[in-house]
Amino acid sequence: MTRILGSAREILAPKDIDTFIRATLDADDYTGKRVCVLVPDATRSCPLPPLLDSVHAALHGRVTELTFMVALGTHPAMTEPQLAALFGYPPGNSEQRYPGVTIRNHEWWQPEMLVSVGTILGAELAELSDGRLSDPVEVRLNRAVVECDVTLVVGPVFPHEVVGFSGGNKYLFPGVAGQEVINVSHWLGALITSAEIIGARGITPVRELINRAAARVPSELRCFSLVVESGTTDLHAITYGGTHDAWAAAADITAEVDVRYLDAPVRRVLSLVSDRYDELWTAAKGMYKVEPVVADSGQVVLYAPQVTEISRTHGAAITEVGYHCRDYFVRQWDRFKDLPWGVLAHSTHLRGSGSYDDATGEHCRIEVTLATQINAETTRALGLSYLDPRSIDINEWERDPHTLVVPNAGEILYKLRR
Repeated sequence: MTRILGSAREILAPKDIDTFIRATLDADDYTGKRVCVLVPDATRSCPLPPLLDSVHAALHGRVTELTFMVALGTHPAMTEPQLAALFGYPPGNSEQRYPGVTIRNHEWWQPEMLVSVGTILGAELAELSDGRLSDPVEVRLNRAVVECDVTLVVGPVFPHEVVGFSGGNKYLFPGVAGQEVINVSHWLGALITSAEIIGARGITPVRELINRAAARVPSELRCFSLVVESGTTDLHAITYGGTHDAWAAAADITAEVDVRYLDAPVRRVLSLVSDRYDELWTAAKGMYKVEPVVADSGQVVLYAPQVTEISRTHGAAITEVGYHCRDYFVRQWDRFKDLPWGVLAHSTHLRGSGSYDDATGEHCRIEVTLATQINAETTRALGLSYLDPRSIDINEWERDPHTLVVPNAGEILYKLRR
């Protein structure tokens, strides 16, 4: 049974959160088990250290092994100082706050750290993707999850461009997965399009793919799903149960908290991208979350002066591909099919919807402009337009009635009221 504390209309007191976590874990079967706790990296708003204090207090001494693992997906490895800041311990001394706990990155770049738990057959993928994809997909993930008894997810739920709403089993795939499911799930989301899938309630085709991959994981899957007040450490709600049911309960609340509705499209958006995104790979969320409210031939400006590079992991591949709409790739599939599908998906998500044909070329619905530390030449070579961030007077843009200025952009989804 899913347990729920809180609602969209309240902010939980820290002591109530602590009591909920401890009592919930005390009442469940953890004694003598090996437990791997999956958590987000620094790109998500989340009051992680106090939550893990409560988890640690409830499990330390009861379990035989306790690991905290950062579900990186394919984000860059976190350094020891970064891990210390994320988890709230003195650098080099995690034992001071979390005695008996092993703290690790998901080492997706180390093949020996990944093991196979089966295959999603081509016919199964064709069925759940409505015929969009039909090749079999091997399901690989971090061996720490496979070899533990219980995998416990602790992480927030936000509207998401690939799956509808993040969280739950997404902390497994892509969180601690190999490239196979990551690439296929992201490309399936791109084929549906970000504008169509982001903030979609219920089980989207990508969520169904992730759930079927998760069903092959041998450890027990449990979850604390969090509904966070974006840009803060405040929680509206916390849910506990299986990775599907706890996620579903939190997603319903997140849909009330983290979606803003407009009555009419806007001509221009200035996304003041959150400082938590320090490369374009993640700063692109400032486009994903506002695309649904931008008028045809409108513009999205990503104001992110903290961004100096495209991606530490995928930069070379993105530079090769550039940013294009979905149809640009689909109608030239033989040219692009052997490139990483996750990169192609990211490309389409940032560039937005559009069309392509051989005779007239590519036509994208809106203009996407970077105001970052990536120089003008590089930006334009990627297929995007450029603004010097020093030229932007935010107050002046806020006075323009045709411009929507979005603070702390990247987590709140903007949609048109139907």
